[in-house]
Amino acid sequence: MKLLSQWSAAGLLMLAAGAQAAEPVKVGSKIDTEGALLGNIILQVLESHGVKTVNKVQLGTTPVVRGAITSGELDIYPEYTGNGAFFFKEENDPAWKNAQQGYDKVKKLDAQKNKLVWLTPAPANNTWTIAVRQDVAQKNKLVSLEDLSRYLKEGGTFKLAASAEFIERTDALPAFEKAYNFKLNQQQLLSLAGGDTAVTIKAAAQQTSGVNAAMAYGTDGPVAALGLQTLTDPKGVQPIYAPAPVVREAVLKAYPQLDEWLKPVFASLDEKTLQKLNASIAVEGLDAKKVAADYLKEKGLIK
Repeated sequence: MKLLSQWSAAGLLMLAAGAQAAEPVKVGSKIDTEGALLGNIILQVLESHGVKTVNKVQLGTTPVVRGAITSGELDIYPEYTGNGAFFFKEENDPAWKNAQQGYDKVKKLDAQKNKLVWLTPAPANNTWTIAVRQDVAQKNKLVSLEDLSRYLKEGGTFKLAASAEFIERTDALPAFEKAYNFKLNQQQLLSLAGGDTAVTIKAAAQQTSGVNAAMAYGTDGPVAALGLQTLTDPKGVQPIYAPAPVVREAVLKAYPQLDEWLKPVFASLDEKTLQKLNASIAVEGLDAKKVAADYLKEKGLIK
C-alpha cells in the first residue's frame, strides 16, 4: 500500500507539472512605444514555439507592470536593468553604471526577493542622453559627450531643448556638466514643459529658436528618423538601462527553453536597431505587432 501511495504521489506531481506547462503564458509590457515593440517580440517568439499566450502588452506604467508580475498576474515582460536601483532602493550603488554589474546585481536581487529571473539583455541603453543634429555632429566630429565639451570650449554654436527636470535634476544635465567639465548658460537652453522627448527632438529637428540639440533617451525612435545623433557617455554618468525579458521562476521551470529562444532575439537589438524599430512605430505610425513580426521574420528569428 505504501508503494502504491508513493507511486500515486509521483504520478500526481507529473500530472501537475504537465498542467502547469499547458497553462498559457501571460506576456505583458509597459505602455510606451518600446514597451509595445518588445512585448510583441516576446509574445511572437513564444507563439512561434507553440506556447499558448495571453496578450497583456502595454499594460501600464512601470509600477503597474511591476506589481502585476510580482503578484503573478503577469508571467514575463521586458524591463530595464537600471530600474533595479529604484526597485531595491539602491540608487547610490555604482554598479548601475556598468552594464554587466548592473545586470548581475538586479538578477541576483530579483531572484532572491521576488523569484523573478532576468534573461539575456539587449546590448542597448535606454538612458538619458543628449542628441545633436547630424549635420552639426558630422561637421564637428561629435560622437561622445567628451567631444561636446571640446566643441563648447572652442566656442561652438549650441542650444539644447530639454525639460525643466532634465536641466535642474542633479543626476541629469548638471551631472553631465560636472563629469565632462562644461557649463551651458541660459542662452544655450530652451526649457520645454513636460518630459516628453518627442517634443525636444522635434524642436532640434526643426531648429526652433535656434535649437540644434535635444534631451533624448538612448533608444528613442525619432532621434535617427528626424536627423539627430545621440552622444555616447564614456564616463558612465547615467545608469545603464539595458532591456531584458524578466520571467517568473515557476514559468521558466515549466518552459526551460525560454532563454534559449529569446537570447538571439535580444542579442540582435542594439541601440541603432531599437531606434529604427521604435521610429517605425512612433514616426511612421506602423502597428507595433507588425513591426515586431516583420523584424523577426527578416532576421530569421521566427518562421
